[in-house]
Amino acid sequence: MPDPRLRATAAQHELRSVRMSRYDVVVIGAGPAGEGAAMKLVKEGRRVAVVDQLGEVGGNCAHVGTIPSKALRQTVYNLMRFRRDPLLSRTAEIRSVPLSQVLARAHKVIELQVGTHHRFFERNDVDLYYGEARFEDGNTVSVLTSEGVSERIGFEHAVIATGSRPYQPKDIDFTHPRVFDSDKILQLDYPVQKLIIYGAGVIGCEYASIFVGLGYKVDLVNTQPQLLSYLDDEIADALSHYLRDLGVLIRNQEEYERVETFDDHVVLHLKSGKKIKGDAILWCNGRAGNTETLGLDAVGLQANSRGQIAVDDQYRTAVPHVFAVGDVIGPPALASAAYDQGRCAAAHITGSADVPHVDDVPTGIYTIPEISCLGKTEKQLTDARVPYEVGQAFFRHLARAQISGDTVGMLKILFHRETREILGIHCFGNNAAEIVHIGQAVMNLPGNSIDYFANTTFNYPTMAEAYRVAALNGLNRLF
Repeated sequence: MPDPRLRATAAQHELRSVRMSRYDVVVIGAGPAGEGAAMKLVKEGRRVAVVDQLGEVGGNCAHVGTIPSKALRQTVYNLMRFRRDPLLSRTAEIRSVPLSQVLARAHKVIELQVGTHHRFFERNDVDLYYGEARFEDGNTVSVLTSEGVSERIGFEHAVIATGSRPYQPKDIDFTHPRVFDSDKILQLDYPVQKLIIYGAGVIGCEYASIFVGLGYKVDLVNTQPQLLSYLDDEIADALSHYLRDLGVLIRNQEEYERVETFDDHVVLHLKSGKKIKGDAILWCNGRAGNTETLGLDAVGLQANSRGQIAVDDQYRTAVPHVFAVGDVIGPPALASAAYDQGRCAAAHITGSADVPHVDDVPTGIYTIPEISCLGKTEKQLTDARVPYEVGQAFFRHLARAQISGDTVGMLKILFHRETREILGIHCFGNNAAEIVHIGQAVMNLPGNSIDYFANTTFNYPTMAEAYRVAALNGLNRLF
């Protein structure tokens, strides 16, 4: 049975519509995917309207996701680095820092990012509408503003880029002040000694490393046999070892039965019979596409059970003139990929030829320290019976890492034994998300070969030198 609130919203859209504006393309969502589509379209001479429900550009990426969490991570990383420096830790004492103070820097970064992206839209003459978008039919969208005014937008093409939100099981009370999801956790405003994190995907692992760095006790409950099982096994094992070393208690292959809430604590009941008590719980188990208020049936579309929209390799939905990009279509659900997906969809709308599909996207995981990878894992190559070899460089052996104190981590290069083609780059350690792009560039070169790194002179001391060390290590294994 349809939600009566959605029926009321639909009625408001219908009854309060006052005028119609016409555009070549309407883009629903002003996050990375929507911005990528809009900028490409206006450069190609199309008249574009962008609609966003938040009342500001940037999407969840800027306001509650990528930007604030990574700014928080950087501040926590700086605190951890300060504490482990033998000279600085003797000359100054750092006690527990309230989360509200740590988040102050994140809020400043959000303001800067929103201002920057707003200027992009402004300079490119993109019309911005703030409100809830809903399809009236195959060529009309209504936008209901917070003031209750509804405007109608006519379009030839539409791009759905509404993003996603944390998935919330109906049997858990997310209105309780001690129950959080990954959007709400940044509003935590009371002291916490022990935090339960349910779900050990990217977001769960990132927040586990952040909160243990702030001095919290953290129980990380993982429904899978190991952390981030899609990573190379050695990298996933290294992350598990390091989180445990920091003090995170990882509980693998556990599923929740129920969450019991009290005024001063919560209790997570697991199907295995275990009970975990904490001051608060952070739910990080999956995300859902933001499609429930779009009125997709009016345009002839339907989302799956997680609110996601199916698309082809051109990001075209089942309705030929409607496209969908970003988190709303599911994995990889990365801001970097979303922006390029938006550009790709826009290129197909304008009839551009030879538009590459967005694939081979590097994974960036902002745990402390970071993880980033591209290409095949050892398991994938073994299963495919590809004759590969491994080159490794451990950061503890690099002069630059010893100088900075960031000695945890490694760079791993997988390459073909016969052709020497680089097949995979896997990095765990500080600045891994930056380091991986050197390997990405070489992998995309004609004549991609591990010999490039062995024969190239790198600045010394640098972290980039890890490529040369790993290349020589791998080539020495050949016979």
